Amino acid sequence: MLLVLIRLFGPGSGDDGSGDGPVADVSGATPSQRDDSPVEVETPEITPEADAACPALMSQLPLEVVGETSRRVDSDSPYVYAWGDPASVLVCGADAPAGFVVGGPQLIEINGVQWFVDTTDPTVNVFTGVDRTVPVQISVPSSTDAALVTALSPTIAATIPFTEPQPAG
Repeated sequence: MLLVLIRLFGPGSGDDGSGDGPVADVSGATPSQRDDSPVEVETPEITPEADAACPALMSQLPLEVVGETSRRVDSDSPYVYAWGDPASVLVCGADAPAGFVVGGPQLIEINGVQWFVDTTDPTVNVFTGVDRTVPVQISVPSSTDAALVTALSPTIAATIPFTEPQPAG
């Protein structure tokens, strides 16, 4: 947060502008430097299904979610969004997850979306919504919790139509 104080002088202000008046004292901790470089994200080819479904979701994504602010994204797809540092990344129109089995043990439901959770990479947990007309994937650093997935699930459920989960094939 940046606070800017402006001292205005005008007729009747009682100050001649000489600078001999009181001076504001601004103190506080300097915010830590945020990584403003774009998040590079590789995405699958954009399908007609993604072109039909994803714009509704992308238009509803918040600039800030669970205290994390949005980040610039470098991607071939317009259906990618990122928040925070290290970045959590959402991809609408992602590939179906490898190893997904309908009704399998890695499925959890959060706020109306069935998620397949892949924890094989020790640095990131990958949540893929498997009950939507296009898969929506959210990669969350393993050093954080799934609050972002929980917060975004109602928006995904409201904007991407439901379909029965289909195994990867």
